[in-house]
Amino acid sequence: MSELEKDPSTELAALEAKLDALIAQYQLTKSENKSLKVKQDALVKEKAKLLEKTTLAKARVEAMINRLKAMEHDS
Repeated sequence: MSELEKDPSTELAALEAKLDALIAQYQLTKSENKSLKVKQDALVKEKAKLLEKTTLAKARVEAMINRLKAMEHDS
């Protein structure tokens, strides 16, 4: 059968199948995107907490070093 002789209902069914596959792929991609956004938000929050802890630890270490230096000068 040539392109012009194809049954319109067969062509329509093929197009519907392609459309269904595209819709399924879209839904999957949309779901994955949402999941990735949630993970990204969690990672951004975790990074902020870790930066805060690092800053606090750095301040504590610097304070200890300063106390040790002060003790050296007092000796």
